[in-house]
Amino acid sequence: MNEKEKVRIMKKKAVILTGKPENVKRVYTEDVLKELRELVDLHERLIGKDDFLTDREVLKQAEVAFSTWGMLQLTEEEIKKFLPNLKAVFYSAGSVQSFAHPFLSCGVKVMSAWAANAVPVAEYSTAQIILANKGFYQNAVLYKKNHTQASKFFSTFPGNYSVKVGILGAGMIGTRVIELLKPYKIDVMVFDPFLSDERAKELGVTKHSLTEIFSSCQTISNHLANNPQTVGILNKEHFNRMPENATFINTGRGAQVVEDDLIRALIEVPTRTAVLDVTFPEPIKEDSRFLQMDNVFITTHIAGSAGREVERMAWYMVEEFIRYEKGEELKYNVTLEMLKTMA
Repeated sequence: MNEKEKVRIMKKKAVILTGKPENVKRVYTEDVLKELRELVDLHERLIGKDDFLTDREVLKQAEVAFSTWGMLQLTEEEIKKFLPNLKAVFYSAGSVQSFAHPFLSCGVKVMSAWAANAVPVAEYSTAQIILANKGFYQNAVLYKKNHTQASKFFSTFPGNYSVKVGILGAGMIGTRVIELLKPYKIDVMVFDPFLSDERAKELGVTKHSLTEIFSSCQTISNHLANNPQTVGILNKEHFNRMPENATFINTGRGAQVVEDDLIRALIEVPTRTAVLDVTFPEPIKEDSRFLQMDNVFITTHIAGSAGREVERMAWYMVEEFIRYEKGEELKYNVTLEMLKTMA
């Protein structure tokens, strides 16, 4: 009997909880669902908040739940009332901040595929850093207007050899960016109040303050955790210190940036560049100054899992369920303590 057969001997009752069925269909492909049906006794119909009364018996028996973007936000009272036997939630997406606390408070384990979602964000961010160090963004705009001006602008950039890059936040995404930058001769400076000296040494980076990073780095990439403490943490004290041809990249959260301060710094020194995959609010307001500036490059939050990349998150949770079922150490379980610093 192989390991997978051992897991299947006693199938747990399972449900898929969602307020957005379209997201489940994107993430849980037929291949994933086929594997889940072999591993658990999966209720075939998706369950939303409106189904809690009609599917009350199904919910009462459920021992594990799967979900993705659009996971139901339930109170502790609702969890105890409708899901009394629930032991674990496997969330095939990244941040669990919007729903996890009540489940954890009820003793329900929460597992997140944040590591899978971190992969494309880190790949995207690393690509932007490499391009930014070459002056790609404004050079591409200037070349269409004036070849000589574009060439002069390009000559002010150091490229990707012996250059300082700032990484804000050394969580799952920030750490992966650091790893992806290792083949380059780049001096990585990190701001993360939760990063220990020992861990920084393991990563091969140096710890610095925000002001030091914004003053020294050619490119700064934001991956800070999304919590009340980081709202507005990046402001004029930092943006005004950016070198004349520096680039600020944000794939973290728009609310972490005081946007008026960033706009002012970019206007005062138009050779500075901002590459923004997130804004506050999202979508961006139609009258935002960002949309009128040639040194600002905005995308519609494309850094995260997209296209076929989203399937990776579901497979991470399938593998995590197998570890859970076998009583092995879990890789992606979230705790109440972790919620304080997670994105």
